[in-house]
Amino acid sequence: MLKLAAAFSLLASSALASGLEIQIEGEANGIVKIDLFEDVAPKHVEQITALAADGQYDGVVFHRVIEGFMAQTGDVKFGRIGEDMSSAGMGGSERGNIPAEFSDLNFDRGVVGMARSQNPNSANSQFFIMFAPGHFLNGQYTVVGQVTEGMDVVDAIKRGAGANGAVLGQPDLMSKVTVTE
Repeated sequence: MLKLAAAFSLLASSALASGLEIQIEGEANGIVKIDLFEDVAPKHVEQITALAADGQYDGVVFHRVIEGFMAQTGDVKFGRIGEDMSSAGMGGSERGNIPAEFSDLNFDRGVVGMARSQNPNSANSQFFIMFAPGHFLNGQYTVVGQVTEGMDVVDAIKRGAGANGAVLGQPDLMSKVTVTE
């Protein structure tokens, strides 16, 4: 019986995604690989991987990019290239919002976190990648992963302007997002 339980446990854990591979195009061109932390934020990782597997992140822009801070993307409703992006950053997916899964992990360079409104339980599809440490976010936003390859590509993403980091003109985009094992 113990062997059977162990086998089911192994099957269940292998069914979980372990990462994302993001093809970025624009001023930045290349592949970014992200290790997702299923054990830290299982609901958030499930949401992100479901959206990626469904192709919903393909063609979505980096709409908010702040020098020395982070690059934000993932607005699958209003952030798709070729459409009216005047509301980019205001939308999410048709899936429900996710309750916060705060942890003791720090927002260091390369960490991936979930964007949300003032309500801690409002994360949906948008996420951000840190250019530099932002420890003021610790315990306030959900950490979902870490860039393992392609941080040079992240560093090259077109920067936005002003305090909100809105990207003017043609923003960089995620042309293809693939779930990896």
